[in-house]
Amino acid sequence: MTAPDDTAPIRRIAEDALAWVDTCRADFALGEDALAVDGEVDNSWKPLGELAQVCATVAHHTAPPDPLHARARALLDFAWRETDGGELFRRLQQLEPFATYPLEVYAALASAGFRHPAFEEAAAVVARTRGWRLTEQDPTRRLGVLRAEERCGIHRPAWAPHELPRTWLGGLPEPWTFERDAGYALTHVVFHLTDWGRDPDGLPPDLVGYLADWLPPWLDTCLEAGMWDLSGELLAVAAVVARRTGDPAPRDAWQALRAARGPHGELPLKHQDPAPADPGDAGLPDDRAHFLRHYHSTLMAAFAAVLTTARPARPPVGTGTRHRHGGQGAPE
Repeated sequence: MTAPDDTAPIRRIAEDALAWVDTCRADFALGEDALAVDGEVDNSWKPLGELAQVCATVAHHTAPPDPLHARARALLDFAWRETDGGELFRRLQQLEPFATYPLEVYAALASAGFRHPAFEEAAAVVARTRGWRLTEQDPTRRLGVLRAEERCGIHRPAWAPHELPRTWLGGLPEPWTFERDAGYALTHVVFHLTDWGRDPDGLPPDLVGYLADWLPPWLDTCLEAGMWDLSGELLAVAAVVARRTGDPAPRDAWQALRAARGPHGELPLKHQDPAPADPGDAGLPDDRAHFLRHYHSTLMAAFAAVLTTARPARPPVGTGTRHRHGGQGAPE
């Protein structure tokens, strides 16, 4: 990918972010408790899966000669090695056949070309059971699991239309009801529908119009509150929407995010993070605590920056009629 001059500062955010992530490889590594039933998944498999997902997107949207592509591929190779070439997924599936996180993490790597046929075969067997299909999940998470199934060759007819109306975003709620949890839910609905930005046409026209109207004020609110992590996710959604509408990148938002970064390109979760005494950091070494407070938002900054700078120039298509959704209780 060769970024135009006007997107060069945004491109640099992605470069700096992945460079910082690369220096933190050891923090993404799986520990000895990776297969423990009572292991801390959020501090082991979750970071590794998020690393794989973002790097898969970066690799998809950049050309092989691009240094950013090379770094993303190297990080993907690292993530795959951490899973013992996919063998740990098979062992996890045997230990916890109805846990969804092994499939979700594996799917991120599978989207970049890493496959373990034995795991996929075992996962397909479990996915045919009523117990798997009837596991109770919130609608947004369900979309994510169904997307992971698709990536692993488990196809279900018309999966998105059935689940979408039950999500916060899919119901086109009153815009003033937006808050933090709704923000994270809506970004992930967009990510799942568009295969993490690979297929912007997966976003239905009514959602394109709704987001084109209301995403800018929501993003401004999050930036003003110093919610850098959520702001990064919303900027990724903005990039997806822009590929359908032809709207320009929100320069002021990117400038705010750039100014919030640390000295090495890392981005904190929120303004003035960490707090002087964070109970979640109790007993953690300072460098580990710093990693946990920065890795996700930094990955999201890289993800959003790559989607933004990779946006092709094309006229708006398939967005439907742009309008305010007064019928949904929106302020006029």
